[in-house]
Amino acid sequence: MREGRGDMLNTLSGRFLILTVIFVMLAEVLIFVPSVARFREDYLQSRLERAQIASLALLADDMISPDLEEELLRNAEVFNVVLRRDQARQLVLSSPLPRPVDDTFDMRSAGAYTLIRDAFGCLFDPEPRVMRVIGEPVREGGSMIEVTMEALPLRSAMIDYGLRILLLAGVISVVTAGLLFIAVSRLLVSPIHRVTNAMTSYAANPEDAHQIIEPNSSISELREAEEALRSLQTDLTSALKQKERLAQLGSAVAKISHDLRNILASAQLFTDRIEASEDPGVKRLAPKLVSSISRAMHLCESTLAFGKAEEAPPRLARLALSDLVEDVLDSERLSIGDEDVSLSADVPATMIVRADGEQLHRVLSNLVRNARQAIAQSGKSGEISVSAHEDNDNWIIHVTDTGPGLPSKAREHLFTPFQGGARKGGTGLGLVIAQELLRGHGGMLDLERSEESGTSFILNLPK
Repeated sequence: MREGRGDMLNTLSGRFLILTVIFVMLAEVLIFVPSVARFREDYLQSRLERAQIASLALLADDMISPDLEEELLRNAEVFNVVLRRDQARQLVLSSPLPRPVDDTFDMRSAGAYTLIRDAFGCLFDPEPRVMRVIGEPVREGGSMIEVTMEALPLRSAMIDYGLRILLLAGVISVVTAGLLFIAVSRLLVSPIHRVTNAMTSYAANPEDAHQIIEPNSSISELREAEEALRSLQTDLTSALKQKERLAQLGSAVAKISHDLRNILASAQLFTDRIEASEDPGVKRLAPKLVSSISRAMHLCESTLAFGKAEEAPPRLARLALSDLVEDVLDSERLSIGDEDVSLSADVPATMIVRADGEQLHRVLSNLVRNARQAIAQSGKSGEISVSAHEDNDNWIIHVTDTGPGLPSKAREHLFTPFQGGARKGGTGLGLVIAQELLRGHGGMLDLERSEESGTSFILNLPK
């Protein structure tokens, strides 16, 4: 029983019902207070009028029997009647008082506060009292009328009236609360239940697009909430599908890398024989071929490791940045072909950085290759330069090109997988990989600028 009551208090409709009853009762109490005071005023005015009517019998005939006088006072429910006429105060009707007069109330000049105060003083006083009431006669029947009467009959009438008012207030409260409860349940609670049910159904199968809510509420606030929920569910469903595709792609890449590693292992054996050649051109290119195959082997092994865990942490070592940059540019020159692209470096020969050589090589290769491909697609000549300097806290590397600049969509999703590709057919993974590798160093990759005159990326490596 207690649990049922607690469940109702924890629901929106239950709390609304209770608050409605409380507020309606509060409004009825605010009405009740002046109503009781008004009832007492009308009650006393009625006794004054009845007393004035009873006094007319004596004014018509100076001599009335004691029995008639007692009957007149009993019908008026007073003990005596005093009239002021022609500047003379006259005791018109009288009978013995059961006790001395306790209170006097002048109805001629009583304000609202006085009437309310006197009404509740009478209501909460159960003692038998005799009170004097002073008022103005009706129809100019004198300048003043005064009666004495018992207070208990007035109190009993006030209690009866108050109980009827409270009963009526209770009925009004229950009816009003019930109507509001039904209205709120249909207009507010039911739509909210629909939203929560939609959220529950979607949570059970978030990849099912059929579970996405369709806004149909006629209430603007709820419709805004439904539209926001639909947008959230749509984005989440898309993200989950993309995550699934990435997982499948990762599995495929791991399989390809496994087989490619075996192929590269055979190629590495062939390069050992090529190094023994006496041809000058072969001797010059053979070390670079060996280095490229070794990096490819390392990349395949890293890809296989990535399928099992996170990207391997960098193996930090001190290395000459100028040599690494030249190696990157020499490898990229082999891919230029007929393209009118020039590569240059402005890196101090004495600059020694602390980094993972293989990972930093991958970062710079990605940036230089992206720049070269962008210039080649534009069909114009261009230049790519890599420069570096250092301050007290960082080694700072700039990769700048004179290409056409990045498209606006690419700038918005620059480091988002499969969305930040700047060229047609690109996957948009190069910059994502580069940023991840630099974060492993504690550094950061940022787009410094991208305009029609070219693009510049900045790399920060902490010391």
